[in-house]
Amino acid sequence: MDALYHRGPDASGVFQCDDYMAGVRRLSINDVAGGDQPLYNTDKSVVLLYNGEIYNSPEIRRNLQKAGYRFRTASDGEVICHLYEKYGENVFEHLDGMFACALWDVKERKLILARDLAGEKPLYYSLLDGGGIAFASEVKSLIKYPEIKRTLDHQALWDYPTFLWIPEPRTAFIAIASLPCGHVLVADYAGVRMRAYRNLCFEESATDVMSSDDLTSLVRETVTQSVHSRLLSDVPVGAFLSGGLDSTIVTTLAASKLTSLATFTIAFEDVDDPYHGKADESHQAAETARRLGTRHHTIKVTGDYFRELLPEFCAKGDLPFAVSSGLGVMAIARAARESGIKVLLTGDGADEAFGGYSWYPLLGAVDSIEPGPPLGSPVSYQNTGMSVQDRLRAIAGLSAPDRALAWHYYAAEAEKRHLFATEPFERMESSGRHFAGLSNATCRPIDYIRHDQRFYFPFEMLCKADRMTMGCSIEGRVPFAAPAVQALAGKLQYSDMIKGGTLKHILRQAFMDVLPKEIIDRPKHGFNVPVDHWLKNEWADLLEETFSRTSALSEHNLIAKDAYSFALMMRDDPGRLNGHTLFSYVMLNMWLSEIKHW
Repeated sequence: MDALYHRGPDASGVFQCDDYMAGVRRLSINDVAGGDQPLYNTDKSVVLLYNGEIYNSPEIRRNLQKAGYRFRTASDGEVICHLYEKYGENVFEHLDGMFACALWDVKERKLILARDLAGEKPLYYSLLDGGGIAFASEVKSLIKYPEIKRTLDHQALWDYPTFLWIPEPRTAFIAIASLPCGHVLVADYAGVRMRAYRNLCFEESATDVMSSDDLTSLVRETVTQSVHSRLLSDVPVGAFLSGGLDSTIVTTLAASKLTSLATFTIAFEDVDDPYHGKADESHQAAETARRLGTRHHTIKVTGDYFRELLPEFCAKGDLPFAVSSGLGVMAIARAARESGIKVLLTGDGADEAFGGYSWYPLLGAVDSIEPGPPLGSPVSYQNTGMSVQDRLRAIAGLSAPDRALAWHYYAAEAEKRHLFATEPFERMESSGRHFAGLSNATCRPIDYIRHDQRFYFPFEMLCKADRMTMGCSIEGRVPFAAPAVQALAGKLQYSDMIKGGTLKHILRQAFMDVLPKEIIDRPKHGFNVPVDHWLKNEWADLLEETFSRTSALSEHNLIAKDAYSFALMMRDDPGRLNGHTLFSYVMLNMWLSEIKHW
């Protein structure tokens, strides 16, 4: 519990009986005075410890009270205890929210672990040699349990530089796994079993039978309801505001309901972002905040400032994590906490749900391009030294799984072979196995987007949002992760998302009458950190330290003897952006040093 203090500095609670012991740290958001945990049903035969928010709890509470259920608190989480009496293990199907739950059934001596549908809240577990189970919201807490071995999972580490994170359900330790999104794990004296309680449907349905206006109205209604429901709070609420489409939609909808809203944005130094030009978006955000009348905060950052934050960024990441935009999220969360804000809304998820990434219009174009001759080195959309047309010709010659890797991931298998040591990684499976479901014969543009919805969104975007906000004792809320929004996104056609080269076409149409034209028409600009620039300048010594003979990577015999020279060659390659690949090794080295203190 001490290791999880940052996730809940306001209160703590413990439950203990002969078969079970668990504790919780609480970040008090709703029913601040009376909502401490554990939470119980009426006769205390159901015991709940949980992290998260149940956004449809007011409606559930009203229905349960009409049915005769009596509540002890005004906490949103208490509805789970009473719903369990009614629906048993199927209780979680009825929740709209983010949650990691540990529910103890006293009468049946049964533990139920559950995780929300989208995967906003983390939950890790380990099956113990003696027959028990241990679990926690973060690995840094769970690994303290003395029976859990700290043996590294080399396959997980092999995948990490490709994605900048470890795909679930693996973690960096063989003995620890992540409970998958939308799953329950039941442990009792009959054993341990796990199942999905509900799946987000990413299958197309006949949305083409709806008129364009009806579909646009449905998008507007669904997104609006999601944002409004996520304002449930007894403490002040804030919002990330980049000045782009997604965060402006969320902020505009929140500001229409709240009498006071704080907004936060990052101001970068004047550095070119290799993806989109200038990295700084603070002027656009400030103008949006002025128009909406929010209490706006601009956090100015530099390469030196983020360099100082790297150890904290590493610790908050929990597992090896190198998504550099998380530095900006962490900086905003820190500033929000200092301003007295405990809840922050984000615009994450709109790109995956509605088709917002810059390469999405190219997904179909690549099929009509004559493939170029095979190149002798890795090629991906990171090969900015090539023209877009040459990049597309190279990608056109790849298999569907390799194309998926090429569009927006990082280290290639050959590059990892040069950087990692041979012995521990000799028999590794290719990271391309995560795209095995994409078939060359049948793969369509929408299939790549569906994969991003199932894979990239929960494992990168939601992980970043949770770890960096909760690491600062802030609750990050993601309206675009709502089950209703995700289900609707799963029914959209590619033509609904991309039209005439315009990204997120239907989302823009849905809100065009409430947002300024310059926001609606503004091209995509990601929340990017200029890592490639910094590794050649302010952060150059980090590479030398990472690949030195005295580094933690070397101590664990994980890197090749000539890794440093190859890393420098990658860093200085004028034709390919390798900054994030190299940054992943910097953060892995820092993480290996960090876990010595866990």
